[in-house]
Amino acid sequence: MIVEFRTYTLQPGTVAQAEERFAAGLPNRTKVSPLGAFWHTEVGPLNQIIHVWPYDSLEARTKARATKVDGWPPNIREFIVDQTSQIFVPAPFSPKFEPAQLGGIYEIRYYTMRPGAIPDTIARWATAIDARTKLSPLAFAGSSELGDLNIWCHIWAYKNAQERFDIREKARRDGIWPPRGGTPGQLLKQVNMLVVPASFSPLR
Repeated sequence: MIVEFRTYTLQPGTVAQAEERFAAGLPNRTKVSPLGAFWHTEVGPLNQIIHVWPYDSLEARTKARATKVDGWPPNIREFIVDQTSQIFVPAPFSPKFEPAQLGGIYEIRYYTMRPGAIPDTIARWATAIDARTKLSPLAFAGSSELGDLNIWCHIWAYKNAQERFDIREKARRDGIWPPRGGTPGQLLKQVNMLVVPASFSPLR
């Protein structure tokens, strides 16, 4: 299983139009392979849309993307400032991308790790993830395979920004999270953003 995150930076004021055009083309596109999630950024880098596509393999991705689909890709080129694509391999404890109502907002966190540090990160997280997910749902956790390397991505669902603050404080105060241990200096950089699901996103 692989998961592709496609992030498009759009011109200010065009996100709603872009989402409308995506929604119009999706019924035909999802006959080829399912959409995992679709978000737009609310806090962090603004005017971005993030669409998430799970595939069984790189070969399945290549086949799906080569399939001619009426109305796809959506006609949003006039809005696009920048496009990036990142392919992740889910961690063993990562949930699958399936239709679900998990929260009103999602926090996406990208950690840049030292080369070779991700296997230890996965092992440490595995010991603590059950306790952490009792506080709020984990939507995804995985490491980058193509695109920027040594990236550890995890996505959490919350009802709202206040609940996010309260849960993170409780997890820290009660010693539930972050996972303990690890070698100092393995984490190099952290980036986060709060995103909101589109009306047509399977993950809401």
